[in-house]
Amino acid sequence: MPGPPPEALGEPLRVLPTVPRPLPPWIRARLPGGQYDRVHALLARQGLATVCREARCPNLGECWSSGTATLMLLGEHCTRRCAFCAVTTRSPHGAVDASEPERVAQAVADWGLRYVVLTQVCRDDLEDGGASLLARTVEGIHASSPGTRVELLVGDLGGSEEALRRVLDSRPEVLAHNLETVRRLSPRVRDRRAGYERSLALLRQAREGPKGALVTKSSLMLGLGEGREELREALRDLRAAGVDLLTLGQYLRPGGAGYADVARYVPPEEFAELKEEALALGFAGVESGPMVRSSYRADELYQRAAHLA
Repeated sequence: MPGPPPEALGEPLRVLPTVPRPLPPWIRARLPGGQYDRVHALLARQGLATVCREARCPNLGECWSSGTATLMLLGEHCTRRCAFCAVTTRSPHGAVDASEPERVAQAVADWGLRYVVLTQVCRDDLEDGGASLLARTVEGIHASSPGTRVELLVGDLGGSEEALRRVLDSRPEVLAHNLETVRRLSPRVRDRRAGYERSLALLRQAREGPKGALVTKSSLMLGLGEGREELREALRDLRAAGVDLLTLGQYLRPGGAGYADVARYVPPEEFAELKEEALALGFAGVESGPMVRSSYRADELYQRAAHLA
């Protein structure tokens, strides 16, 4: 799968030396087992996409084996080109599968999930960024599976407060949006339509939205060339935006030319130190480690913020 061309982001990406193979010993994916085949069959039967597969998540084997997966809404093609992401970039030209909310709700019911994570591809070709379909999906799950908690990981919805309100009105238990990286690197590794301040604004608006049980969440990738003080600034910014839950993980380059290089592999002890710093700032829950991704062990992380509900 070809990566995004560097010129799409307005400046060269390959400004850092490529880290040589082999990977350090702490970067290891687990082999599939357990419920992997059942999850694979259910997803295929319902024709559902997962960010696990589309974004080449290294935890796919572990999560599917435990009976969980992160469902990806609004198709498999993203209208943005971020230099860290393996999801295919292509405009669907406004096409939406209107049956997706019902199929997802049915799959969650069949699955018997008590906690489900939904995410989306960015859809700048839609007036509301796909907010209405996201909301219908959350509402459908709550209607057919009243005991299931929903974590919704959204894009920036084009910066539309109205679109965000529609999503919040569907009452997901967790509203997540990833800051991805530090302020300095954001223009280099994220699509030109994204933005550090726009992401913080969305998280602030979610916190100031409908009162109730909403928990907010965000994620940062490490190893892109950020400095420790830059990371601390990002952590402070996220807390100032009212973010409750945080995940920190190692960036792994998903392909060849066009993707951002890995500046370094951050050792587990640094992740442990950053977790303690984040907790000291007031985050209710933090998952921090080389293999952690934004939806990794999401249910367990949510439980650490359950007192907010």
